[in-house]
This record gives sequence, structure tokens and C-alpha cells, in this order.
Amino acid sequence: MAWNPYGLDQVAHRLVQRALQIDADPEIAGDSCLREVYEMRESVAYGLERFWGEQLRHYNKKQDKNATYWQETWRKLVSILDGAGVVLPNDENANIMAQKLWGDIPLNETGVRLSHENRQVALAVLTQLCDCMVWWTQRYK
Repeated sequence: MAWNPYGLDQVAHRLVQRALQIDADPEIAGDSCLREVYEMRESVAYGLERFWGEQLRHYNKKQDKNATYWQETWRKLVSILDGAGVVLPNDENANIMAQKLWGDIPLNETGVRLSHENRQVALAVLTQLCDCMVWWTQRYK
């Protein structure tokens, strides 16, 4: 097995820069999303399902800036893990998404379900990604 850095710090930096763009966009409703990264880091302890679901809460409260930031962070996590051979769902339907994350239904047509080991890997990577985002957020505040 060869070393693969996955570029978490670089991805985190780009996500924080994207948050600054989102905050500056008058077309997107809601309050500043840059500070959301602290909420993201705290929510990791509650699991993948709650982290993913936070975007729904913000959309329901018309906090589109925050919802967009959470959604884009999830998409980056899915992309990072895909590069490591770990499949995470990224469905639009909340019910299907929850069932896939809980392992009730397969992730795709191959019949593979999210394993406990892959869930732990995803949470470890998400934790590190959020830690990197917090560091970059502090630099831009």
C-alpha cells in the first residue's frame, strides 16, 4: 500500500474560500455561513446521518447559505472517500439517504451496504476535514 495524502487540508481551504463566496453572494438567502464550520465540527460526534441532515434543517429555515455550505462539504466528503474506495450515499431524498446511511438498504445496485468499518473511516475523515476547516476559518476571520 502506497501513501496517499487525499489533500484534506487543501479541500478544507477551498471549502472555506467557497464559504466566503457564498457569504458574498446576494442571490443566496440567509446569514453568514463561514461560522457554520464550528457547528459542523460539533455535529460529527452525532454521526453521519445527523451531519448530512443538517442541510435539511437549514433549507427548512430558509438559511440557504448555511444549507449550501453543509451540502457542499458533504459532497466533498463523498468525493474524498470515493478516492479511498469507500462509498457514501449522496441522494436528494432524505428518507432514502437515511436508510442508506443506517445500512437498511444497499448503497447502489451492487447490493453493498454501508459497513461499520466504512462508517468509522468516514467519521474519522470527516472529523479531520472539519478540523482543517476550523483552522482555515480562523485564518480568514
